Amino acid sequence: MRIAVYVPLLLSLLAPLGARPLAERCEPRLATWLLTASALVLGTATTISLGLLAITGLIRFPQPAGLGHWSAHAAQRDDPAELSVALISGLLLGAAVLMAARMLWRRARTLATAALEAACMPAEDGLVVIEDEAPNAFAIPGLPGRVVVSTGMLHTLDETERHILLAHERAHLTAHHYAFVALTQLGAAANPLLRPLATAVTYTIERWADENAAIATGDRERVARTVGKAALAAHQVPARTPGAALGILGRRTPLAAAGPVPRRVAALLAPPFGRHPVLTAATATVLAITALSTAEAAHDLHLLLETVGAR
Repeated sequence: MRIAVYVPLLLSLLAPLGARPLAERCEPRLATWLLTASALVLGTATTISLGLLAITGLIRFPQPAGLGHWSAHAAQRDDPAELSVALISGLLLGAAVLMAARMLWRRARTLATAALEAACMPAEDGLVVIEDEAPNAFAIPGLPGRVVVSTGMLHTLDETERHILLAHERAHLTAHHYAFVALTQLGAAANPLLRPLATAVTYTIERWADENAAIATGDRERVARTVGKAALAAHQVPARTPGAALGILGRRTPLAAAGPVPRRVAALLAPPFGRHPVLTAATATVLAITALSTAEAAHDLHLLLETVGAR
């Protein structure tokens, strides 16, 4: 436990360094899965590590130790962690749990509101057209979800570009992109060091939807032009959207307003990204080390509790 319990915390410091390479060099769908898994595993592991360290501090005091029939004196002598480290870990653990619970509540409430609004929207083949001169398009998750497009956006785009826009927005719904965003935000809520991973996922899901649109239309250059055109139109006439619905980022998100548009256009004008086995293997290795070190730290704490309980 002297080393293993700190490994997830150390890897959380290093993980954000890999967020940009994964987002920029790896196939978007795979990158989204890897980033989401990293945020969840590291967020969970660091929370567990803080909990383990906090427990080593609690058993040094007679009253908490008495609850488990442990010897506080033996714990003070055998505990590998400094008391100050244990106390700080306890404070950080409380903050992590509070932030994660707060995020879960807000996300669940927003999803419920979005699902209710989507169910109330009259739609034709899942498409809702709203009267609004501001160019806007977004997906609302629900059962079923809805793609909402303003008349301003429809007037801005030609027929082919409209098909691209609809393919992009429907990809958000069919691939459940809102779930990836919610899960990475949960990991980042538990461990703020992981926020770059959550930010990267908001970009990779847009890239994922862009690639789906490119596959559906068979014209990557046309998709790139559509993304740029929609972004320019939305910039010139800011979109007005009601606040009750949920978009893929926790709010309604226009086709080209989410994520750095120039990076998305450049990626579409380049050949499609591959799976990048080196980055995939590196991410899998980090996650495996995180899981093993957390299990080892938990086992070490178990042995410590057995030791101090036997005296």
